[in-house]
Amino acid sequence: MNVAAFRPPRRIQRRFEPLIERALFLCAVLSIGTTIGIVVVLTIETGAFFREVPIVEFLTGTEWTPLFAVPRFGVLPLVAGTLLVTLIAMAVALPMGLLSAIYLSEYAGSRVRRIVKPVLEVLAGVPTVVYGYFALLFVTPLLQRVVPAMAGFNALSPGIVMGIMILPLVSSLAEDAMRGVPRGLREASYALGATRMQTSLRVVVPAAFSGITAAFILAVSRAIGETMIVAIAAGQQPRLTLDPTVPVETMTAYIVQVSLGDTPQGTLEYRTIFAVGMLLFIGTFGLNLVSTWLRERYREAYA
Repeated sequence: MNVAAFRPPRRIQRRFEPLIERALFLCAVLSIGTTIGIVVVLTIETGAFFREVPIVEFLTGTEWTPLFAVPRFGVLPLVAGTLLVTLIAMAVALPMGLLSAIYLSEYAGSRVRRIVKPVLEVLAGVPTVVYGYFALLFVTPLLQRVVPAMAGFNALSPGIVMGIMILPLVSSLAEDAMRGVPRGLREASYALGATRMQTSLRVVVPAAFSGITAAFILAVSRAIGETMIVAIAAGQQPRLTLDPTVPVETMTAYIVQVSLGDTPQGTLEYRTIFAVGMLLFIGTFGLNLVSTWLRERYREAYA
């Protein structure tokens, strides 16, 4: 087959190249403009909220009842619920994801990898609402057999299910990072008498640490921003606690609660979702900065 016969003339290519360049530029501007628009809206609405509620009360208060007759605007219960569910999810996803990535990268054959990795990534395609009802109707009754005092809505069940949900993210990104380690490092380790386990843990994982860290940070950001699982299975009771067996409310679940309710727009109660959203935005942005710092630090160390 003559490929050149299907190639457009150079004159036509030169005519369309500026159009393609402008289209790509508009796509870049659109993405940047969307980000700027989100930040501007959050800043304006959050500023209006803090003109009526002191920022110290918002960040240090231990009661969150903005929809009650006597409102309290202490966001710490929402932060505690978010961190509690996220820590449980990370306790499930990070070790299991890293171990599965080590197996796929260093132990599994090419045939096994072609089968296992797509099957593992199928978990990422399941709708989060399905995970939410799976946590509420299956995992919670199962855990109640072990812990009878556990409430129907709790932090443990959605945390475990959330960890299962983001496990493919950790595994896939970490495995890609380890597969990118030069083969010569492995061969040098084997030449010095190291076993496959020693090579995996002491050579490959440190060399791929920047990519593994990026996978971990991305998974944490994904867990913090998850909405449907916690909205369905964690309950909507903001409380300052570290007990995973009682109902809690996360920042994302509260935003959903107010957005779908009867709270009038423009009121102080409605603006609370922007203040919580700004706090959530700052938290995930900080995680991305930490990921970038760690990646650059270890890139210099192994350069």
